[in-house]
Amino acid sequence: MSGKVFIRTFGCQMNEYDSAKLADVLAAAEGLTTAERPEDADLVVFNTCSVREKAQEKVFADLGRMKELKRSNPGLMVAVGGCVASQEGAAIVTRAPYVDVVFGPQTLHRLPELLAERRRTGKSQVDISFPEIEKFDHLPPARTEGPAAFVSIMEGCSKYCSFCVVPYTRGKEVSRPFDDVIAEVAQLADQGVREVNLLGQNVNAYRGATHDGGLADFTELLLHVAEIDGIARIRYTTSHPREFSARLIEAYTSVPQLADHVHLPVQSGSDRVLAAMKRGYTNLEYRSIVRRLRKARPGISLSSDFIVGFPGETEADFEATMKLVEELDFDDSYSFVYSQRPGTPAADLHDETPQTVKLERLRRLQARIDLQARAISESMVGSVQRVLVERPSRRNAEEMSGRTSNNRTVNFPAAGLAAGTFADVTITSALAHTLRGELVGSPAMADA
Repeated sequence: MSGKVFIRTFGCQMNEYDSAKLADVLAAAEGLTTAERPEDADLVVFNTCSVREKAQEKVFADLGRMKELKRSNPGLMVAVGGCVASQEGAAIVTRAPYVDVVFGPQTLHRLPELLAERRRTGKSQVDISFPEIEKFDHLPPARTEGPAAFVSIMEGCSKYCSFCVVPYTRGKEVSRPFDDVIAEVAQLADQGVREVNLLGQNVNAYRGATHDGGLADFTELLLHVAEIDGIARIRYTTSHPREFSARLIEAYTSVPQLADHVHLPVQSGSDRVLAAMKRGYTNLEYRSIVRRLRKARPGISLSSDFIVGFPGETEADFEATMKLVEELDFDDSYSFVYSQRPGTPAADLHDETPQTVKLERLRRLQARIDLQARAISESMVGSVQRVLVERPSRRNAEEMSGRTSNNRTVNFPAAGLAAGTFADVTITSALAHTLRGELVGSPAMADA
C-alpha cells in the first residue's frame, strides 16, 4: 500500500508521542505520507483518549463522519487506536461496523499487519492485547524535525487511583530497558536535539533493566541522560508525588540540565478527597515535596492537575484546594470537572453536588491559577532568560520563538538565528500566554 494517512490525536502527550511513532511505522512499512485532511487520505487513524467522557464521545462523533467518507471512497481504511480502543475493543466495530482495525496503545506497531489481514480476510481486526515492551522493539529508529523531542521511557500505570481508567487501558507499569532509552536519546542528540522530554504515565516510577542485570531508577536515568553530548535541557512528564524521592529532589542541586519546571499532579488539596481518590499521599506530604524541591532549585515553576467536583467534594474540601493553589503559587494547570469513567471504583460513589456548582468551582480555580501565572510572567520582565530557539514565530516570520527553562514561550526578533540554538534573551513584556524579548548581543554570540 502507498498513499496517505491522516492521524487524529486525542488526549495526553503519551498519545502525541504514539501518533508520531505510528506515522513512522506506517511510513516504514507501507510508504504512507501524512495527509492534512481525512478527505485526502487512504487511511484514517483515530488515536483516542478515554480519560474524560467528552473525549470518548467525541471519538464516536468523528467516527460517524467517517461513515459518510467511506461511502464516497470505498477504498478508505479506518483504524481506531489508543485508550478508547483498549477499553471498548470489539464493541467499537459493533457500534461502527465500517471501522476496519481496532488496536491498543501497546499494539500500534502491529497496525500494518492488522491492515493486511483486514484486506486479506475482509473482516475487521481487533488487537488490544498488552505485550508489555514489545512495541518499542518494533518501532523505526528515532527521528526528529526540531531541537526538542519526546522519548517514552515506560508504559502503563500501577497506581489504580479510583477515578482513572489508565491502568485498565494501558496496563501495568512497564519500564523500557535502560540502555535502550540512553541509545534513543543519544541518537536524537546526534540529529541535533538539544532538549528531551521523558514520557511516562508515572515517569518517576521508572525502573529500567540494565545490561548487567541490575535496575536503574528514574534519577539514575536522568543523571545518564544529562551526560549525553548535546543534551542541554531535560524535562519529564507526568510525575507522581508517591514516587518523588529525596534522590530525585537532590538531582535539582547537581544536574543543571533539569529544567526549572516540574509538572506534579496533586488533584485535590483535601485529605478526605485524596483518600477517596486513592492517591496515596496527604496535603502535608505534597507540600513537603514542593518545599524541598524549591529549596533545591529556587524559583522553580510548578504546574499540576486538578479534578474539581469529585464525588462527595464539599465546599470545605474545595476551599482546601484553593488554599493549596494560593500557598504553593501554581503556575499552570490541567484542571477539569470530575468525569465518571465506567469500570473505575469512583464510578459507584454517591455524588449529589450539582454540575453548576462544580463548574463554578472550576472557574474560580482556573481564574486563580491564571492570575498567578500572569504575576509570575510579569515578574520575569527585565530578567535575562536562557531560551531554546525552536522555530520562526507563528505571527511574524522575522522573529523566532523558543521556550525558557520554566516553560514559557518567548517571541523575539532574531534574524539569522537558527533553531536548536540556545540564546540569552532579555524579557521586555508579558502578554496573556507568551513573553516578548530582545536578544542579548548578536546572533553570532548565541550558543549553537
